Amino acid sequence: MRKLFKTIRLLLESFVFALKSVIVNRLRTVLSLLGITIGIFAIISVFTIFDSLEINIRESLAEAGENVIYIQKWPWAPEPGEEYAWWQYWNRPVPKYEEYEIIKERSMLSEAVCFWAFTSRMVKYKNNSISNASIWGTTTEFEDTRDHEVDRGRFYTPYEFEAAKNLAVIGSTVAGELFQNEDPLGKELKIKGHKATVIGVFKREGSSMLGGGSLDEFIVIPIQFMRKITDIRREGAEPMILARARPGVSNDDLKEELRLILRSSRRLKPRADDNFALNQTSMISGALDAIFKVLNTTGFFIGIFSILVGGFGIANIMFVSVKERTNIIGIQKALGAKRYFILWQFLFESMLLTLSGGAIGLLIVFAGTGVMTSLIDDFRVFLTFGNILLGLGISAAIGVVSGFAPAWSAARMDPVEAINTSF
Repeated sequence: MRKLFKTIRLLLESFVFALKSVIVNRLRTVLSLLGITIGIFAIISVFTIFDSLEINIRESLAEAGENVIYIQKWPWAPEPGEEYAWWQYWNRPVPKYEEYEIIKERSMLSEAVCFWAFTSRMVKYKNNSISNASIWGTTTEFEDTRDHEVDRGRFYTPYEFEAAKNLAVIGSTVAGELFQNEDPLGKELKIKGHKATVIGVFKREGSSMLGGGSLDEFIVIPIQFMRKITDIRREGAEPMILARARPGVSNDDLKEELRLILRSSRRLKPRADDNFALNQTSMISGALDAIFKVLNTTGFFIGIFSILVGGFGIANIMFVSVKERTNIIGIQKALGAKRYFILWQFLFESMLLTLSGGAIGLLIVFAGTGVMTSLIDDFRVFLTFGNILLGLGISAAIGVVSGFAPAWSAARMDPVEAINTSF
């Protein structure tokens, strides 16, 4: 136990020696910190941008629903290991409203089934207009298949849907452009000559990283009303059916059930290929995993060169420090200082320099994330705890690697030669 306490005391003394050396040589310390600060800033800022980009994209994907199957004509991605055979999908039929009704009736694993169609039309209110407003026609299950919040008003009810009333729930951007300072609730806008009463305004979501997914610039109307302004059976309307799995039901089970229902309703022969696509967000997530793996590897190699430059600078400074204190090292060894006492003295100094530089680099990155978040709308940039640990870990590792050779040479010095050496 006494030996342990003695070792700890000697290590603390080594740390104090290192700290004094860093404080006394202020200019050299600042110049040494600069290289590591730039290196850590470079590598952690790259990782921070990539991580923020990935998190924002995955949050956009989550809005689409992880347990929702999208029945469409075109698949989002090819099957694993296969090419995207677009020519095979060209002649597929688009999903029909009648198929939505069949799935809704037959599916036992779906919690909710919804039909969507899209169009863009000029929308007017008094003297204000939007030339190509994005419009979604949906069934009432929209609320159960797409995550959203209605900030003001409400969504249309099944009764209103069955009564084919001309209603609209609009995004916050649409509300601002059409109604400006007026309350849109209860007002009537015009879509292709048809009046529609605004009954709700969606809560602002911000732009989607995937594009086209935010409700801010959309108008959602009943599909029965949609029939009056466009043909929902044409491919340009991008009709699709959404099915959300019941709690405890896997997407694979739901997909298999939907496949059987659709093959049956479309009267496909047993050996015939599916003429529909069952899409889900995991298809995109899998592709994202591979993309961000490559990006992170690339970012690491970009940043590591900056770190290496800083590491060489620290090693050079440490050799100079050993040379300057050769006489002191000789005196310490003559008085009985152990090799590890000298070794840790210089390793501590090297690590103090690199950790301080790394901490400053991280602070700059942290400040930069705040600036970027305030300047870029709807894109959050943040320094994750994992990147903080990574930055400090790399700093400490560079300190050990850069300082070990100078520290080892100092620890092996002959005390007599060291005392008689003049700098």
